Amino acid sequence: MALTSKDPYNARETAQIIALGFRIARREELGKPTAALERQADRIREQAEKREAEKAKARKKS
Repeated sequence: MALTSKDPYNARETAQIIALGFRIARREELGKPTAALERQADRIREQAEKREAEKAKARKKS
């Protein structure tokens, strides 16, 4: 279930995205690469959007 009607993320995904954001910011301050963490955040976003699109499609069908 989405946290709000405006975003595709559930509560767990929201917490993961926020934690990744903090980790990315910290690594940037230290001058370390962040590409892997950014890819992980992208995967979470893509999965959430796909899930919500499927739910919307199922609601449309009914």
